[in-house]
Amino acid sequence: MELIIAIIVIVLLLLVLIGIYNRLVALRQNVNQGVADIDAQLRQRHDLIPNLVSTVKGYAAHEQDTLEGVITARNMAAQGSINSQDEAQLRVALDRLLALGEAYPELKASSNFQELQRELSDVEDKLAAARRALNAAVSRYNTGRESFPAVMFAGAMGFEEADFHRLDDSEKGVVDQAPKVQF
Repeated sequence: MELIIAIIVIVLLLLVLIGIYNRLVALRQNVNQGVADIDAQLRQRHDLIPNLVSTVKGYAAHEQDTLEGVITARNMAAQGSINSQDEAQLRVALDRLLALGEAYPELKASSNFQELQRELSDVEDKLAAARRALNAAVSRYNTGRESFPAVMFAGAMGFEEADFHRLDDSEKGVVDQAPKVQF
């Protein structure tokens, strides 16, 4: 009888340990997922910003070139006598301007800058949300690790306390500030 009671106690203790272990593994995976989400957002930010800035620069330069071409052709056509070559250049410049407007009706530097600003804000919001999610996962993990009876076994099973998200040395001075955008 004593042997049966001892076996039942050992089995129950083993089941409790397995339950604690599995719960802590799941919580630790949530923390790891949070770290991976932040990493993905940082990569997206670092990949997105140069592409957006380059795109906006290209569109703004294209508009500027087109408008400057129209202005130059108009000024040359307006000077002195009517020259068929100057008028032809003005017509070509106007055709480019009209084609630009037809092909890209929303192609205006101000809307591109607004889009860039919106995208940068969106990336920063997603990064902040990922950091909040990580901190929540760390809090749940640490609470689970430090709760009774897990606190008695967590350290022995290799579950170390998780740190709340802080910028590591590779991020300091880079991602803790708003990205620098220059045109």
